[in-house]
Amino acid sequence: MADWLVEVGINTVAMESTGIYWIPAFEILESRGLKVILVNARHVKNVTGRKTNVKDCQWLQQLHTYGLLAGAFRPDNDYCELRAYMR
Repeated sequence: MADWLVEVGINTVAMESTGIYWIPAFEILESRGLKVILVNARHVKNVTGRKTNVKDCQWLQQLHTYGLLAGAFRPDNDYCELRAYMR
């Protein structure tokens, strides 16, 4: 997925942080040079507009295009590695 995104000229990606399932995808996308904006799912729900689970990815893409998504806090790599060990 990351290689394809780079190949077609995508340079930024927005994704929701739900559980721990986003971590491997985030790390792979970031390692390929993509700017990844991690979004808190609760904050996305508070943005006015129509949002359904079926069109969730399209809704995130639209908000990201307009610059309406704020990135969530992500600690430095050392802390992320320590947290992974603790989990």
